[in-house]
Amino acid sequence: MIMVTGANGQLGSLTLQELAGRKVPALGGSRTPADGQRHLDFDEPASLGLAGVSTLVLVSAGYAEDDQVIARHRALLDAAVRDGVTHVIYTSLTGTGDHLGFALAHRATEDLVRASGLGWTILRNGLYAELFGALLTWAPDGLESAFGDGALSAVARADLAAAAAIVASHPTAHADKTYDLVGEPITADDVAGRLDVAHRTIGLSEYRARLLADDTLLPFQPPMLASIATSVRHGFLSNSSPDLLHLLDRPLTDALAVAADTAATMRPGGR
Repeated sequence: MIMVTGANGQLGSLTLQELAGRKVPALGGSRTPADGQRHLDFDEPASLGLAGVSTLVLVSAGYAEDDQVIARHRALLDAAVRDGVTHVIYTSLTGTGDHLGFALAHRATEDLVRASGLGWTILRNGLYAELFGALLTWAPDGLESAFGDGALSAVARADLAAAAAIVASHPTAHADKTYDLVGEPITADDVAGRLDVAHRTIGLSEYRARLLADDTLLPFQPPMLASIATSVRHGFLSNSSPDLLHLLDRPLTDALAVAADTAATMRPGGR
């Protein structure tokens, strides 16, 4: 049996949908399980029962500080070894993302996965096209961002879910493989052009000040988001790789269209 963690999150739920569409039996695990899902709370070791699971899709539990994220992943991997899981698929971060403020937890988890004694596959996911669109801010005269003219090899979340489902369906064919799953580079100017509006670049100091003033963000989030902005702006996330196209059994989703659609939904007053 395949289990997908974070089953009610965006990537986990899409992965389960992909598996269902491919007629591959799979089970979701979540701290707030829906019908047919298994209770799985990374912060409650007693809940980490993986009996009957052969392939585990470990969707990163990255919404926390590094120590907590790594402890969560270690606890689940320990449970996987204990309960007889044979293969773990980890959704990590693109190889050029080491400059990002949340990279350390991913790289540490990759080390844990490789050292676990389980069969493994690491999916180094690029940043979501949906995220890129959401990080653009609307101003009266168009869009603003701290991305400058830097490009991001953004990828639609649906494509990453499809890749995870394909690997989970035949894990032994992907054993001991690390895939870098990125799309075609897009810029904030590209998104603005698709929406027929202007794009204005703001400085990184102004962007950080806005983040620090946003009381809806958790303490670890402003430096994380600032690291994305400077990495895109200075050309560190425009890498290319054929891995995603080779894994998928269909063309890549248009990441620019996804980013533009996401930005459009956030426009004051609608599209």
